[in-house]
Amino acid sequence: MSLYTLYWIVFIAIAIGSWAVSASLKRKFARYERETLGMTGRDVAEKMLRDHGITDVRVTCVAGELTDHYNPANKTVNLSEAVYHGANVAAAAVAAHECGHAVQHATAYAPLKLRSALVPVVSFASNWMTWILLLGMLTIQTFPQLMMIGVGLFAMTTLFSFITLPVEVNASQRAVEWLREAGITDNHTSEMASDALHSAAYTYVVAALGSLATLMYYIIILMGGRRD
Repeated sequence: MSLYTLYWIVFIAIAIGSWAVSASLKRKFARYERETLGMTGRDVAEKMLRDHGITDVRVTCVAGELTDHYNPANKTVNLSEAVYHGANVAAAAVAAHECGHAVQHATAYAPLKLRSALVPVVSFASNWMTWILLLGMLTIQTFPQLMMIGVGLFAMTTLFSFITLPVEVNASQRAVEWLREAGITDNHTSEMASDALHSAAYTYVVAALGSLATLMYYIIILMGGRRD
């Protein structure tokens, strides 16, 4: 079996896995959105921040679906409309997860600091690597160094994907633990929140594996071009 064949087998397996994870995530969130709680996502986020003594982070509402994120640059927890206004297990889990990132920031969580430090480098790599890789493949026989640069830039984005994993998992752990300790969820709804966030974490795992598989593909091209 050639390396190219092996790559395509892995790539197809990851693509199928990505579809399965995404479909499962949508089903679970749809189910847990029907489990009502007495607090909206905004209420949950604001309480979690207060309970952790964080007073310089604002909770805002942003348009779109699955647009929830924590922005360390302006210290805002940005919740999508469904999460911000939703009073259900899914909204509480997402809101607490994003506040988990705020807690990480406030406590100088090492993987988050590393990921934040890499953001400028990854932003540069993302802007240029596609063009450099394309030119590198066209000139691989005469100027393989360009392809090497492209592979190096893509490797930075792959590294970023893997560093993201412990950051996301830790934020989810903080979220589920706090929801239970704060009395917002009981044992039953805590399991729901944990299940929803674990499913969301799988999307990052699949993305990281997909990035690694693509990096391997470019390395195969580089190695093949240098041998020819």
